[in-house]
Parts: sequence; structure tokens; C-alpha cells
Amino acid sequence: MQTIERIGERFWYMTPVSETDRPILGMVAGKEKTLMIDAGNSEAHATLFMDMVKEQGVDVPSYVVLTHWHWDHIFGLSALGNTISISSGKTRKEIDKLRHLSWSNEAIDQRVEEGTEIEFCANAIKQEYPDNRNITITLPVMTFEDEMEIDLGGITCIIKHVGGDHAEDSVVIYVKEEKILFLADSIYPDIFSVQDNYSREGIRDLLCKIEVFDADTYILSHSGIHSKEEFNQEANLLRSIADLTEKHRGDSKLMIEDYRKKVNRDLAEEELETIEYFVNGFELRF
Repeated sequence: MQTIERIGERFWYMTPVSETDRPILGMVAGKEKTLMIDAGNSEAHATLFMDMVKEQGVDVPSYVVLTHWHWDHIFGLSALGNTISISSGKTRKEIDKLRHLSWSNEAIDQRVEEGTEIEFCANAIKQEYPDNRNITITLPVMTFEDEMEIDLGGITCIIKHVGGDHAEDSVVIYVKEEKILFLADSIYPDIFSVQDNYSREGIRDLLCKIEVFDADTYILSHSGIHSKEEFNQEANLLRSIADLTEKHRGDSKLMIEDYRKKVNRDLAEEELETIEYFVNGFELRF
């Protein structure tokens, strides 16, 4: 069951659902306006979120910012007709490519077979839309290229394009007065290639852009809320494995051995998985 949680004075979020790939949705409530982060993976998802924040005494969103083009973050936009929608120009272009597609089981399965869709997303769409799959792809009405700032009245949101391996159009939202950085999916690996992967250059560039913000709380769309310490640990892991990938030219055995010596213990599942993703990325690029 999804719940509404509050961070600080003016930020609310709804918890994710892994089975149907519902990401975290956020709401920043200023004295004058409100800003919703991501539109959800269906109209039902977006409507549930708005109903739940309304119970918390928060107005319907004045703005909604899309963090990137992937279906689970944009399919609910058609339920937000009275809200000003915002994305990067790159995100709008990618969403526009989806407008001609059919979302029938047959069409989705064909795209999986062709390699233009992944099975995980196909299964999640089928679960989120088990019966009536009347999906309307709605384009955002406002776009920006690199960065924009919105004053909601006593609270400021900075929207910044950061890119990354997961989606080149990814943006993050920094809620300045609450020191909250909504990372969305930006720090996740590329899941749309033959193998899930990270690139050394992509991770290094992404982390440099993220670490500019003075945040105490970090929000990842599918894996929850992280403290500064937890985020720093993740960032250190990613940088360390990127360096080892370069040092050992993508040799997983040498990378595992080297990192085990560094931490002086057996490696956790997450660490082994991260090594695998970087090895995949190295092999894809060489």
C-alpha cells in the first residue's frame, strides 16, 4: 500500500511500488504555488497522489516537472490538465516519439522482441493497465535547456539537467530551503542496452553535477530516501569502481580482488552488481 510521507516543512512524497514500476512522486508546497515532481506511470497513479496530498492540506499542483522521458514518469501527465507541465527540451523530444506507438499487448511484445522495449517495462505496463489501456501521451507545455529556477513563495526549486547513463535527458530538482535533492532515476544504470551498464565518463560527470548542491536528503525514485552519508557512500562506491574499471581494463576478477583488498572484507551483493555494470559498460564501449 502506498503512503504519503513528509520531509521538513514543505515537502511530501508518495512511496513507490516495484511490481507496477510506480516511482516516488514528490510535492513542494510554497506559500503561493505548489510543484509536483513527476507525473506518475498512469492517470490512476497521478490522481491517487493528488488525492493523498489534498488530505494533507496541500493544494493541487501549480506546476509539474518531468525528470526524464521514461513511461513510468510521464504516463500520468494526461490527468494533470490544469497544471503547467515542465521538462527539458530533450525530454519533450523523446516523449514526442512515443505518441505514435500502440500499447496493446501485441505491440508491446513486438517491441520487446525487436529490442526497442525491455521486458521489465513491458510487464509493468501490463500490470499497471490490466484492462483498459487507454494511454494518452501528453507533451509538456514549457521546456528549458540547462537550468531553471521557480519561486513558489518562500521556497525555491532549482531544476537542473544532469544527464547520466540511465537517461541522457535526466534532470534533478533541488529544494533549496529544505536541502532536498530529488535525483529521480539519474544515478541508476542504463537498463535499455543489451546489458545493464554504467560508463566511467557518465558517472564521473553526473556526480560532479550532483555534488554542486548542498543537500542533506537525497531522493531516488525507486529506492527511497537517502541521507547525506548514505549518498556519499554510494558516490564513493561508484567512483571507486569507475577507477578500477579503468585500471584493470574491465577485468572483473581483478576488479573484485582489488576492491576486496581496499575494503578488507567480502563484497556485498550491491558492490558485486556495481562491478558487473561497469564491466558491461566497458565491454560495450571497447
